[in-house]
Amino acid sequence: SMSLCEHALSLFRSAVGTGRPAPMLKRAVKLQGDGCPQLLVKGQAFPVKRDLYLVGFGKAVLGMAAAAEEILGDHLVRGIINVPLGIQESLQRAGMQEMLLKPHSKIQVIEGAKNNLPDSEALKGAVAIQELAEGLTADDLLLVLISGGGSALLPAPIPPILLEEKEKLTKTLASQGAAIQELNIVRKTLSLLKGGGLAQLAYPAQVVSLILSDVIGDPVDIIASGPTAASSHSVQDCLQILAKYNLLHSLPKSVETVLSSSPTKPTAPEDYFHVCNIIIGSNALALDEAKRQAEGLGYATLILSAAICGEVDRVATLYCQVIRLVCLGFAGLREGPLGDEVRGSLLQLVAELEIPGLNLAEFLQALRGLGPERPVCILAGGETTVQLQGTGKGGRNQELALRVGLGLHRAQAMEVSSPPGRCEIIFLSGGTDGQDGPTEAAGAFCNPKLVDEALQEGLDVEAFLSNNDSYTFFSQFQGGHHLLVTGLTGTNVMDIQAILIRA
Repeated sequence: SMSLCEHALSLFRSAVGTGRPAPMLKRAVKLQGDGCPQLLVKGQAFPVKRDLYLVGFGKAVLGMAAAAEEILGDHLVRGIINVPLGIQESLQRAGMQEMLLKPHSKIQVIEGAKNNLPDSEALKGAVAIQELAEGLTADDLLLVLISGGGSALLPAPIPPILLEEKEKLTKTLASQGAAIQELNIVRKTLSLLKGGGLAQLAYPAQVVSLILSDVIGDPVDIIASGPTAASSHSVQDCLQILAKYNLLHSLPKSVETVLSSSPTKPTAPEDYFHVCNIIIGSNALALDEAKRQAEGLGYATLILSAAICGEVDRVATLYCQVIRLVCLGFAGLREGPLGDEVRGSLLQLVAELEIPGLNLAEFLQALRGLGPERPVCILAGGETTVQLQGTGKGGRNQELALRVGLGLHRAQAMEVSSPPGRCEIIFLSGGTDGQDGPTEAAGAFCNPKLVDEALQEGLDVEAFLSNNDSYTFFSQFQGGHHLLVTGLTGTNVMDIQAILIRA
């Protein structure tokens, strides 16, 4: 029989597979009919009356565009995509031909946004996309491909604002502690294409956006700063933020000009009747696929949440408590004092972490319903944060796995007749883009024996953790076998965690 470890890896791979651009697009998009062809997107039909155009921006958009061009064939007249600097070469080197456009493609590729920062190349691409959108008629259809990282690849400040001025203002705000939401509101207000701008410029053409979400909860107005979604913010909101950080009196002339002449109320939803935004890939969809696979392997499977967020050490504690509860269930002790203690600490953690949409009562109820005869799989996803204390090398997924390993070890040491000691447990955490921090690993996995086995090799887990050095630990421990290495995947739907337990 396959080991828990092999099962965890295969679940992670199947989750990532749902977000791979080509299969994802082919599942969501079909072109039908010859006379008056229709574009079918997830069951919705859009007539192709005249010409079909394509634009796109984001880290996964190159692969999405290659697949889209194959589906659209000769109906596609012209396309422009803005993708990260060097991506064509990286994919070529990784042997991922299917993510690259064919020779003689009708889609022009512009690479920019070095280090994920808007630059003159990205601006050039944004201007080309703007000009294409402005030239469309009511009979045209514009297909927009959007993925994470799209924001830096679509910089087009409203004239007369210069890119440098907008960047400097954003940097100043960031250095004064403005939250990412606040930065985005200011960026959108000063931008031609963000916050619904692209959709407005393309009017009266039909606009269909296919979105690969890398944001918790999949809010279309936030992903890549929502170029095809009605913005829920007004100029007033922008002015309030600038006032809050005392910047109203030191704004460049150009920014003052734009702010004073902007419409005061946001565009109404009815101004977007020509737009359809469709999420075709997300963390939740990836978890659904992993769940299907896990059930096929014989696991009783529950999804905890697709919106796990918060400090990595708190999230590790959350997972350790969930594992303890499942193991107590296997030992028939879930309803005793130990079970009460674990449930109490779970309630407190979930309240502290404020994970959107996580219904703990429902999850605990579902756990109660699991019989002792089948192994259990618990899946979750989202994105944790790490407060850097040390100078080591690692990533949030590797650190999460190492912290869970330490937590399980401590739980075992505390409970003398420990239920976790009688269960076989694997915990895996990985980034779906195949990169975890500045390392070549996507993440790592652990089990409750990790700390003791590491000590035998002379490795002190706590010392590595206090230096944020999880990658070095996993590289040295048991020949690096606990590292999850997938290579570039060409997609990104945040992180996936899998917990597999059998009695």
